[in-house]
Amino acid sequence: MVAQERSLCQRGAHVVCRPATISTVSRPADRRQAAFDGHVDMNILLLLAHPTPGSLNHAIAAECRAALLSMGHRVQYHDLYAEHFDPILRGEEVPKTAAVDNVIARHCWELSEADGIVVVHPNWWGQPPAILKGWIDRVVRPNVAYRFDEGDAGEGVPVGLLRAHTAVVFNTGNTSLAREVASFGDPLERLWRDCLFGLCGVSDVRRRLFGVVVTSTLDERAAWLAEARQMVTAAFPPEA
Repeated sequence: MVAQERSLCQRGAHVVCRPATISTVSRPADRRQAAFDGHVDMNILLLLAHPTPGSLNHAIAAECRAALLSMGHRVQYHDLYAEHFDPILRGEEVPKTAAVDNVIARHCWELSEADGIVVVHPNWWGQPPAILKGWIDRVVRPNVAYRFDEGDAGEGVPVGLLRAHTAVVFNTGNTSLAREVASFGDPLERLWRDCLFGLCGVSDVRRRLFGVVVTSTLDERAAWLAEARQMVTAAFPPEA
């Protein structure tokens, strides 16, 4: 493991996912903004969801990881397929006070501590791969990523808790962006910007769909990798 990629997880057989444990980090506005006011050493959570080593998704994630580390940031990197992440949310894990295992506790802690988030995945039927959807189901938990105000039984609009100010999402696909928007309404844009990050307090969401992959040339792919590097560099700049 790269020395800069320090684990932020708590240890123990089980950790109860509630503010006294997973969400021990305080969330005042000044702390949340600190990384964007001259503090270089950001915690960046980088998620990759693609089953095939050597894929364009893997290359994009590697490019982002290298760029972030070169700027002095700490990267919490997860290749969900390589780690055999279990995407199944079980009933006993649903309550916000439920005990969760070490793996989920670690992911929850890293999500809550992240100053920025980068997600890389293909567009499969207008959705992320099931392993990434399962990560969302199990990790983007109440009292970690959001909460409801007192007296709200869950029917209202949640209050975002994530410390991260910026998220960058890279997708690959075999449908052009124009057709994705015209024919399907670009569901991944709605998912990441509005349904997830927006509700969890991440106000700056930047997304790029690379395609059409199946007909792309080596030069096109090289240009996409350069663009991915430029996007994460712009999203999480080092101190001048």
